[in-house]
Amino acid sequence: MLYLQPKKLPGLTESVIVLLFIISVISFFIISLESTPHTPILIGILILLAYGTMRKFRFDQLQHGMVQGAQSGMPAVLLFFVIGILIASWMASGTIPALMSVAFSLTGGPFIYALVFTITAFTGVALGSSFTTAATVGVAFMGAAQTTDLSLAVMAGAIVSGAFFGDKMSPLSDTTNLSSTVVKVDLFDHIKNMMWTTVPAFIITFILFAFLSPGSSRGTTLSPFEEGLLSTGLIHWSSWIPLAVLVLFTVTKRPAFVSLSVTSITATIIAGLRGTMEWGAVLSSWFSGFEIETQNEGLTDMLSRGGMNGMFFTISIVILALALGGLLFTTGIIPSILQSAQKGLQSVRSATIATAFTAIGINVTVGEQYLSILLTGEAFQDVYDRVGLARKNLSRTLEDAGTVINPLVPWSVCGVFMAGVLGVPVLEYLPFAFFCLLSPLLTIISGFTGKTLSKKSEAKMEVS
Repeated sequence: MLYLQPKKLPGLTESVIVLLFIISVISFFIISLESTPHTPILIGILILLAYGTMRKFRFDQLQHGMVQGAQSGMPAVLLFFVIGILIASWMASGTIPALMSVAFSLTGGPFIYALVFTITAFTGVALGSSFTTAATVGVAFMGAAQTTDLSLAVMAGAIVSGAFFGDKMSPLSDTTNLSSTVVKVDLFDHIKNMMWTTVPAFIITFILFAFLSPGSSRGTTLSPFEEGLLSTGLIHWSSWIPLAVLVLFTVTKRPAFVSLSVTSITATIIAGLRGTMEWGAVLSSWFSGFEIETQNEGLTDMLSRGGMNGMFFTISIVILALALGGLLFTTGIIPSILQSAQKGLQSVRSATIATAFTAIGINVTVGEQYLSILLTGEAFQDVYDRVGLARKNLSRTLEDAGTVINPLVPWSVCGVFMAGVLGVPVLEYLPFAFFCLLSPLLTIISGFTGKTLSKKSEAKMEVS
């Protein structure tokens, strides 16, 4: 969105004041008044429209900024629709119930949160998508947690932590490829260099979740839910086929939209052929979601979900948040701050810390991880060259402070999605998303100490 900036930028002080005011208003409504994000984001848009009018912007210019901002989120919006279909079709085919059955068998053992974190982490690496990981394995674990005395907030934190470990470290991940591409660094050199901060973050996160996990307490609590799940007739050997198709398409590097669409169609065909639902009902579930009646009300609520209709809440927040981001660029607020951030950075410490806080700031203000990576990467390439740092340090910082921060922002694309799919508000799981909190902290510590940072002459695989 950097092309949306006006010819004359506002001053740094003015930009910071306006930005902090808008963030304060949104935070007050969401945290203090416990409002849904839609209203405060819309108020933020109205404030920026008023500010833009005071600065002599024409309304059509401001409107263009909102449209361009919202338009940047269309790939995510279309993906959300397909994920809604995937959840519904995987319920009908028994794929998610089968995963839930496996999750039930694990939840009674010790170190459950650490186990969930590890499973979702490796699933995320295999699939290369935090969204897909949360919508499949994550939904299964949340369903199992709802039937026990396990904390839903901690469980969601473990799932989010694992999903974004995978999103960060997988060579199949969009954000991983974007981070290496935007700063012209070899993909696997980038992944290897991320291990300096990612491995310690993983180990600490695992220990914290192991400490929070209850002891083995299987008992008979789960039996009614497990028996009810089996009695639905949803679980069948064919229920694993959609998962196998998804893994196959992911390994062969098909686009996420194509992979999720094909596996959803596969699941729908399986549900129809098995007679789980009538064909008309199966296709209707693509929009309205999967519905089933069981003798256990909790199990009914757990299984009845998905569909495009269920994603509208998420999509509407994403569109509003990105429209707000478009206005922040059109009025010159973010470009002014980015331009000022580049000045006076003459040391390794200042470059690393400024990069981290810029990536975090764009996540908080714009709510989009791709823009956080793209804009910060473009803004700081010359700075890293000037202070003699290899660019793979920049790509690592983009992931440490860009990719994993997005699910911690209530109005961000990832935050809204995770809250909607897992059924836990962002502010509730945020304190337990240890991996996402530790990654930027470790990269900032690295900047302060200079440890694990490679000098420019040490970079062996930079792309000229």
